[in-house]
Amino acid sequence: MSKRDRLSARLNRGEVVYDFIGNRKIWYGISILITITAIVALAVRGLNMGIEFQGGAVFTTPKTEVSVSQAQEFAEEASGHDAIVQQLGDGKLRIQVGGIDTEKSDQIRTELAEELGVTESTIAAELVGPSWGEQIATKAWTGLGVFMILVVLYLAIAFEWRMAIAALVALIHDLTITVGIYSLVGFEVTVGTVIGLLTILGYSLYDTVVVFDSLKEQTKDSTKQTRYTYGDLANISINSTLIRSINTTVVALLPVAGLLFIGGGVLGAGMLNDISLSLFVGLAAGAYSSIFIATPLVADLKEREPAMKALRKRVLAKRASAAAKGESVDEPESHEDAVPAAVVGQRGRRGRSTDGRR
Repeated sequence: MSKRDRLSARLNRGEVVYDFIGNRKIWYGISILITITAIVALAVRGLNMGIEFQGGAVFTTPKTEVSVSQAQEFAEEASGHDAIVQQLGDGKLRIQVGGIDTEKSDQIRTELAEELGVTESTIAAELVGPSWGEQIATKAWTGLGVFMILVVLYLAIAFEWRMAIAALVALIHDLTITVGIYSLVGFEVTVGTVIGLLTILGYSLYDTVVVFDSLKEQTKDSTKQTRYTYGDLANISINSTLIRSINTTVVALLPVAGLLFIGGGVLGAGMLNDISLSLFVGLAAGAYSSIFIATPLVADLKEREPAMKALRKRVLAKRASAAAKGESVDEPESHEDAVPAAVVGQRGRRGRSTDGRR
Protein backbone atom coordinates (compact mmCIF):
# COMPACT_ATOMS: atom_id res chain seq x y z
CA MET A 1 0.00 0.00 0.00
CA SER A 2 1.37 3.42 -0.99
CA LYS A 3 1.86 6.24 1.49
CA ARG A 4 -1.08 8.11 -0.07
CA ASP A 5 -3.36 5.08 0.35
CA ARG A 6 -2.20 4.60 3.93
CA LEU A 7 -2.89 8.26 4.72
CA SER A 8 -6.36 8.02 3.14
CA ALA A 9 -7.16 4.88 5.15
CA ARG A 10 -5.98 6.51 8.39
CA LEU A 11 -8.08 9.59 7.66
CA ASN A 12 -11.16 7.45 7.09
CA ARG A 13 -10.55 5.57 10.36
CA GLY A 14 -10.06 8.84 12.24
CA GLU A 15 -6.48 8.00 13.21
CA VAL A 16 -5.00 11.24 11.88
CA VAL A 17 -5.53 13.99 14.43
CA TYR A 18 -4.30 17.56 13.97
CA ASP A 19 -4.45 20.25 16.64
CA PHE A 20 -6.46 22.85 14.73
CA ILE A 21 -7.37 24.82 17.85
CA GLY A 22 -3.88 24.81 19.31
CA ASN A 23 -2.41 26.10 16.04
CA ARG A 24 -5.23 28.53 15.29
CA LYS A 25 -3.01 31.62 15.53
CA ILE A 26 -0.94 30.34 12.62
CA TRP A 27 -4.04 30.00 10.44
CA TYR A 28 -5.42 33.32 11.65
CA GLY A 29 -2.15 34.91 10.54
CA ILE A 30 -2.29 33.24 7.13
CA SER A 31 -5.89 34.37 6.63
CA ILE A 32 -5.08 37.93 7.67
CA LEU A 33 -2.14 38.00 5.23
CA ILE A 34 -4.30 36.69 2.37
CA THR A 35 -7.08 39.15 3.21
CA ILE A 36 -4.68 42.11 3.30
CA THR A 37 -3.26 41.03 -0.07
CA ALA A 38 -6.77 40.89 -1.51
CA ILE A 39 -7.68 44.33 -0.16
CA VAL A 40 -4.44 45.87 -1.49
CA ALA A 41 -5.08 44.30 -4.90
CA LEU A 42 -8.57 45.78 -4.94
CA ALA A 43 -7.24 49.22 -3.95
CA VAL A 44 -4.40 49.21 -6.48
CA ARG A 45 -5.75 47.24 -9.46
CA GLY A 46 -9.48 47.41 -8.90
CA LEU A 47 -11.88 45.10 -10.69
CA ASN A 48 -12.26 44.56 -14.40
CA MET A 49 -15.99 45.29 -14.61
CA GLY A 50 -17.88 43.86 -17.57
CA ILE A 51 -20.12 45.84 -19.85
CA GLU A 52 -23.12 44.67 -17.84
CA PHE A 53 -21.97 47.08 -15.13
CA GLN A 54 -20.24 49.88 -17.04
CA GLY A 55 -22.15 49.81 -20.34
CA GLY A 56 -20.77 49.22 -23.82
CA ALA A 57 -21.10 46.92 -26.81
CA VAL A 58 -20.24 43.32 -27.64
CA PHE A 59 -19.46 42.34 -31.23
CA THR A 60 -19.47 38.70 -32.31
CA THR A 61 -17.72 38.09 -35.62
CA PRO A 62 -18.06 35.14 -37.98
CA LYS A 63 -15.24 32.61 -38.24
CA THR A 64 -12.07 34.47 -39.15
CA GLU A 65 -8.33 33.90 -39.52
CA VAL A 66 -7.55 37.19 -37.74
CA SER A 67 -5.70 36.66 -34.46
CA VAL A 68 -6.94 37.87 -31.10
CA SER A 69 -4.18 40.48 -30.82
CA GLN A 70 -4.92 41.84 -34.31
CA ALA A 71 -8.65 42.05 -33.60
CA GLN A 72 -7.95 43.85 -30.33
CA GLU A 73 -5.79 46.37 -32.15
CA PHE A 74 -8.49 46.94 -34.81
CA ALA A 75 -11.21 47.40 -32.15
CA GLU A 76 -9.16 49.86 -30.08
CA GLU A 77 -8.29 51.93 -33.15
CA ALA A 78 -11.94 52.05 -34.23
CA SER A 79 -13.37 52.85 -30.80
CA GLY A 80 -10.64 54.79 -29.02
CA HIS A 81 -11.31 52.61 -25.95
CA ASP A 82 -9.71 49.50 -24.48
CA ALA A 83 -11.12 46.32 -25.98
CA ILE A 84 -11.33 42.76 -24.68
CA VAL A 85 -11.19 40.05 -27.34
CA GLN A 86 -11.91 36.36 -26.79
CA GLN A 87 -11.67 33.57 -29.33
CA LEU A 88 -14.70 31.30 -29.20
CA GLY A 89 -14.57 27.56 -29.77
CA ASP A 90 -15.92 27.72 -33.35
CA GLY A 91 -13.31 30.22 -34.54
CA LYS A 92 -15.48 33.26 -33.97
CA LEU A 93 -14.31 36.30 -32.03
CA ARG A 94 -16.08 38.09 -29.19
CA ILE A 95 -15.02 41.74 -29.05
CA GLN A 96 -16.09 43.80 -26.07
CA VAL A 97 -15.76 47.58 -25.90
CA GLY A 98 -16.96 49.56 -22.89
CA GLY A 99 -18.24 53.10 -22.56
CA ILE A 100 -19.75 53.63 -26.04
CA ASP A 101 -23.23 54.60 -27.26
CA THR A 102 -25.40 53.35 -30.14
CA GLU A 103 -23.99 55.75 -32.76
CA LYS A 104 -20.41 54.87 -31.89
CA SER A 105 -21.32 51.18 -31.88
CA ASP A 106 -22.55 51.34 -35.49
CA GLN A 107 -19.36 53.11 -36.55
CA ILE A 108 -17.15 50.52 -34.84
CA ARG A 109 -19.10 47.69 -36.43
CA THR A 110 -18.57 49.16 -39.90
CA GLU A 111 -14.83 49.65 -39.39
CA LEU A 112 -14.42 46.16 -37.90
CA ALA A 113 -16.11 44.62 -40.93
CA GLU A 114 -13.63 46.39 -43.22
CA GLU A 115 -10.59 45.40 -41.16
CA LEU A 116 -11.66 41.77 -40.76
CA GLY A 117 -12.69 41.39 -44.38
CA VAL A 118 -16.28 40.35 -43.68
CA THR A 119 -19.66 41.87 -44.43
CA GLU A 120 -21.13 44.16 -41.79
CA SER A 121 -24.34 42.13 -41.51
CA THR A 122 -22.39 39.06 -40.33
CA ILE A 123 -21.13 40.89 -37.22
CA ALA A 124 -23.66 40.65 -34.40
CA ALA A 125 -23.72 43.69 -32.11
CA GLU A 126 -25.24 43.89 -28.66
CA LEU A 127 -25.44 47.23 -26.82
CA VAL A 128 -25.80 47.36 -23.04
CA GLY A 129 -26.59 50.54 -21.12
CA PRO A 130 -24.92 51.27 -17.77
CA SER A 131 -28.28 51.72 -16.01
CA TRP A 132 -28.99 48.01 -16.43
CA GLY A 133 -25.70 47.18 -14.75
CA GLU A 134 -26.51 49.50 -11.86
CA GLN A 135 -29.81 47.70 -11.34
CA ILE A 136 -28.10 44.31 -11.35
CA ALA A 137 -25.45 45.51 -8.89
CA THR A 138 -28.11 46.96 -6.57
CA LYS A 139 -30.10 43.74 -6.61
CA ALA A 140 -26.95 41.69 -5.99
CA TRP A 141 -26.00 43.79 -2.95
CA THR A 142 -29.57 43.59 -1.66
CA GLY A 143 -29.64 39.82 -2.06
CA LEU A 144 -26.27 39.50 -0.34
CA GLY A 145 -27.41 41.65 2.58
CA VAL A 146 -30.65 39.70 3.04
CA PHE A 147 -28.72 36.43 2.85
CA MET A 148 -26.25 37.51 5.54
CA ILE A 149 -29.03 38.65 7.88
CA LEU A 150 -30.95 35.38 7.46
CA VAL A 151 -27.78 33.36 8.03
CA VAL A 152 -27.00 35.16 11.28
CA LEU A 153 -30.58 34.79 12.53
CA TYR A 154 -30.76 31.11 11.65
CA LEU A 155 -27.44 30.20 13.26
CA ALA A 156 -28.21 32.28 16.35
CA ILE A 157 -31.48 30.37 16.80
CA ALA A 158 -30.33 26.89 15.75
CA PHE A 159 -26.98 27.10 17.53
CA GLU A 160 -25.92 30.28 19.34
CA TRP A 161 -24.82 33.84 18.60
CA ARG A 162 -21.10 32.99 18.81
CA MET A 163 -21.45 30.49 15.99
CA ALA A 164 -23.47 33.04 14.01
CA ILE A 165 -20.66 35.59 14.34
CA ALA A 166 -18.01 33.02 13.41
CA ALA A 167 -19.97 31.91 10.33
CA LEU A 168 -20.44 35.54 9.25
CA VAL A 169 -16.71 36.20 9.59
CA ALA A 170 -16.00 33.05 7.53
CA LEU A 171 -18.40 34.16 4.78
CA ILE A 172 -16.86 37.64 4.58
CA HIS A 173 -13.43 35.99 4.55
CA ASP A 174 -14.45 33.81 1.56
CA LEU A 175 -15.94 36.71 -0.37
CA THR A 176 -12.90 38.93 0.21
CA ILE A 177 -10.47 36.26 -0.99
CA THR A 178 -12.55 35.47 -4.08
CA VAL A 179 -12.93 39.12 -5.09
CA GLY A 180 -9.22 39.69 -4.42
CA ILE A 181 -8.30 36.82 -6.74
CA TYR A 182 -10.46 38.39 -9.46
CA SER A 183 -8.55 41.63 -9.03
CA LEU A 184 -5.15 39.90 -9.15
CA VAL A 185 -5.98 37.68 -12.15
CA GLY A 186 -7.81 40.42 -14.02
CA PHE A 187 -10.81 38.28 -14.95
CA GLU A 188 -13.87 40.22 -15.99
CA VAL A 189 -16.63 40.68 -13.42
CA THR A 190 -19.94 39.85 -15.08
CA VAL A 191 -23.40 38.68 -14.06
CA GLY A 192 -21.97 35.15 -14.10
CA THR A 193 -19.44 36.22 -11.47
CA VAL A 194 -22.22 37.49 -9.22
CA ILE A 195 -24.07 34.18 -9.62
CA GLY A 196 -20.90 32.30 -8.71
CA LEU A 197 -20.30 34.45 -5.63
CA LEU A 198 -23.83 33.92 -4.34
CA THR A 199 -23.49 30.18 -4.98
CA ILE A 200 -20.30 29.77 -2.94
CA LEU A 201 -21.93 31.40 0.07
CA GLY A 202 -24.35 28.51 0.34
CA TYR A 203 -21.57 25.93 0.03
CA SER A 204 -19.35 27.67 2.57
CA LEU A 205 -22.25 27.86 5.02
CA TYR A 206 -23.08 24.17 4.52
CA ASP A 207 -19.54 23.06 5.34
CA THR A 208 -19.46 25.32 8.40
CA VAL A 209 -22.81 24.08 9.71
CA VAL A 210 -21.65 20.44 9.44
CA VAL A 211 -18.76 21.19 11.82
CA PHE A 212 -20.96 23.33 14.07
CA ASP A 213 -23.53 20.54 14.37
CA SER A 214 -20.82 18.13 15.49
CA LEU A 215 -19.49 20.74 17.92
CA LYS A 216 -22.95 21.28 19.40
CA GLU A 217 -23.33 17.56 20.10
CA GLN A 218 -19.82 17.25 21.53
CA THR A 219 -20.22 20.14 23.97
CA LYS A 220 -23.79 19.42 25.12
CA ASP A 221 -22.67 18.43 28.65
CA SER A 222 -19.12 19.71 28.53
CA THR A 223 -19.21 21.28 32.00
CA LYS A 224 -20.14 17.93 33.59
CA GLN A 225 -16.80 16.31 32.77
CA THR A 226 -13.19 17.18 33.61
CA ARG A 227 -11.27 15.55 30.81
CA TYR A 228 -11.67 18.02 27.94
CA THR A 229 -11.70 21.80 27.65
CA TYR A 230 -14.06 23.44 25.17
CA GLY A 231 -11.10 23.88 22.81
CA ASP A 232 -10.35 20.15 23.04
CA LEU A 233 -13.93 19.29 22.13
CA ALA A 234 -13.87 21.77 19.24
CA ASN A 235 -10.70 20.10 17.99
CA ILE A 236 -12.36 16.67 18.21
CA SER A 237 -15.33 18.01 16.23
CA ILE A 238 -13.15 19.29 13.41
CA ASN A 239 -11.14 16.07 13.20
CA SER A 240 -14.27 13.90 13.26
CA THR A 241 -15.71 15.75 10.23
CA LEU A 242 -12.38 16.34 8.47
CA ILE A 243 -12.59 13.46 5.99
CA ARG A 244 -16.16 14.46 5.10
CA SER A 245 -15.06 18.04 4.45
CA ILE A 246 -12.13 16.87 2.30
CA ASN A 247 -14.25 14.46 0.24
CA THR A 248 -17.05 16.99 -0.27
CA THR A 249 -14.63 19.70 -1.34
CA VAL A 250 -12.70 17.50 -3.77
CA VAL A 251 -15.89 16.16 -5.38
CA ALA A 252 -17.21 19.73 -5.76
CA LEU A 253 -13.94 21.13 -7.12
CA LEU A 254 -13.37 18.51 -9.83
CA PRO A 255 -16.27 19.49 -12.13
CA VAL A 256 -15.66 23.18 -11.45
CA ALA A 257 -12.01 22.70 -12.41
CA GLY A 258 -13.23 21.11 -15.64
CA LEU A 259 -15.33 24.19 -16.37
CA LEU A 260 -12.46 26.54 -15.55
CA PHE A 261 -9.50 24.86 -17.24
CA ILE A 262 -11.20 22.99 -20.08
CA GLY A 263 -14.40 24.89 -20.78
CA GLY A 264 -12.93 28.33 -20.19
CA GLY A 265 -9.29 27.76 -21.07
CA VAL A 266 -9.34 25.23 -23.92
CA LEU A 267 -12.74 25.86 -25.49
CA GLY A 268 -12.60 29.61 -24.95
CA ALA A 269 -16.05 29.92 -23.41
CA GLY A 270 -15.84 33.32 -21.76
CA MET A 271 -18.94 33.08 -19.56
CA LEU A 272 -17.65 29.80 -18.11
CA ASN A 273 -14.53 31.62 -16.90
CA ASP A 274 -16.65 34.20 -15.08
CA ILE A 275 -18.67 31.60 -13.19
CA SER A 276 -16.09 28.84 -12.71
CA LEU A 277 -13.28 31.00 -11.29
CA SER A 278 -15.52 32.39 -8.55
CA LEU A 279 -16.82 28.89 -7.81
CA PHE A 280 -13.35 27.31 -7.75
CA VAL A 281 -11.79 29.92 -5.47
CA GLY A 282 -14.89 30.23 -3.31
CA LEU A 283 -15.32 26.48 -2.76
CA ALA A 284 -11.69 26.09 -1.72
CA ALA A 285 -11.85 29.16 0.54
CA GLY A 286 -15.14 27.95 2.05
CA ALA A 287 -13.70 24.57 3.00
CA TYR A 288 -10.63 26.27 4.46
CA SER A 289 -12.57 28.82 6.49
CA SER A 290 -15.01 26.30 7.99
CA ILE A 291 -12.09 24.30 9.40
CA PHE A 292 -9.38 26.85 10.15
CA ILE A 293 -11.40 30.01 10.86
CA ALA A 294 -15.02 29.47 11.90
CA THR A 295 -14.66 26.71 14.51
CA PRO A 296 -11.45 28.03 16.13
CA LEU A 297 -13.14 31.45 16.35
CA VAL A 298 -16.12 29.86 18.14
CA ALA A 299 -13.71 28.20 20.58
CA ASP A 300 -12.01 31.56 21.23
CA LEU A 301 -15.33 33.27 21.94
CA LYS A 302 -16.75 30.40 23.97
CA GLU A 303 -13.73 29.99 26.24
CA ARG A 304 -14.22 33.56 27.45
CA GLU A 305 -17.37 32.48 29.27
CA PRO A 306 -16.95 32.09 33.06
CA ALA A 307 -18.24 28.49 32.94
CA MET A 308 -15.73 27.52 30.27
CA LYS A 309 -12.91 29.30 32.08
CA ALA A 310 -13.76 27.31 35.20
CA LEU A 311 -13.89 24.10 33.16
CA ARG A 312 -10.48 24.83 31.69
CA LYS A 313 -9.02 25.36 35.16
CA ARG A 314 -10.44 22.05 36.39
CA VAL A 315 -9.18 20.14 33.36
CA LEU A 316 -5.68 21.64 33.58
CA ALA A 317 -5.56 21.00 37.32
CA LYS A 318 -6.55 17.38 36.81
CA ARG A 319 -3.91 16.93 34.12
CA ALA A 320 -1.25 18.51 36.31
CA SER A 321 -2.20 16.22 39.20
CA ALA A 322 -2.13 13.14 36.98
CA ALA A 323 1.24 14.13 35.55
CA ALA A 324 2.66 14.61 39.06
CA LYS A 325 1.53 11.08 40.02
CA GLY A 326 2.93 9.65 36.80
CA GLU A 327 -0.54 8.64 35.60
CA SER A 328 -1.73 8.83 32.00
CA VAL A 329 -3.89 11.87 31.43
CA ASP A 330 -5.40 10.14 28.39
CA GLU A 331 -7.18 7.42 30.42
CA PRO A 332 -10.72 8.38 31.52
CA GLU A 333 -11.45 7.79 35.17
CA SER A 334 -15.11 6.94 34.72
CA HIS A 335 -17.80 6.32 32.16
CA GLU A 336 -18.80 9.99 32.31
CA ASP A 337 -15.29 10.97 31.23
CA ALA A 338 -15.24 8.68 28.22
CA VAL A 339 -14.25 9.88 24.79
CA PRO A 340 -17.11 11.78 23.06
CA ALA A 341 -19.31 9.80 20.72
CA ALA A 342 -17.95 11.36 17.53
CA VAL A 343 -14.64 9.57 17.98
CA VAL A 344 -15.91 6.30 19.46
CA GLY A 345 -14.39 3.32 17.69
CA GLN A 346 -11.00 4.90 16.94
CA ARG A 347 -7.98 2.98 18.00
CA GLY A 348 -6.40 3.94 21.29
CA ARG A 349 -2.73 3.83 22.18
CA ARG A 350 -2.84 0.37 23.76
CA GLY A 351 -4.49 -1.46 20.89
CA ARG A 352 -7.94 -1.03 22.41
CA SER A 353 -10.75 0.93 20.80
CA THR A 354 -11.91 3.93 22.80
CA ASP A 355 -15.27 2.31 23.51
CA GLY A 356 -13.58 -0.56 25.35
CA ARG A 357 -13.69 -3.24 22.60
CA ARG A 358 -10.54 -4.96 21.41
